[in-house]
Amino acid sequence: MRFMMLMIPGGYESAGPELDLPVDDVEKMMAYNQSLVDAGILRGAEGLHPPAVGKRVSFKGGKPLITDGPFAESKEALGGFWIIEVGSLEEATAWAARCPAQENEVIEIRRLQEMEDFSSEVQEVARGLDLEGSGWSRA
Repeated sequence: MRFMMLMIPGGYESAGPELDLPVDDVEKMMAYNQSLVDAGILRGAEGLHPPAVGKRVSFKGGKPLITDGPFAESKEALGGFWIIEVGSLEEATAWAARCPAQENEVIEIRRLQEMEDFSSEVQEVARGLDLEGSGWSRA
């Protein structure tokens, strides 16, 4: 099973565009990331720039509406993510609990949808989509 661990740092929703991270915090996070690699479970990990330099596309009324960040109505924002492959939600939770996160950070854990989770009818509609390395690759 693949899980996405979503890092939600408090205050990131209103952070400016600059990226100035404490080196010692980055060192701790890189050691944690290396432990995921060493365990053979890390499938991907990325940090995200703050919402201040992002955009949102909403579809109210069926038409795209583009909004520049930051987004005043946001109460929290994603700061990054890991994709891990483990045997259960409990195992994913145990890995998330080992993260050297700060007091104002939260990790949300969500299982990724795999093709096998869906009915044969849905699988047939999606057949042929080729997203290399995802659970949606179907030939």
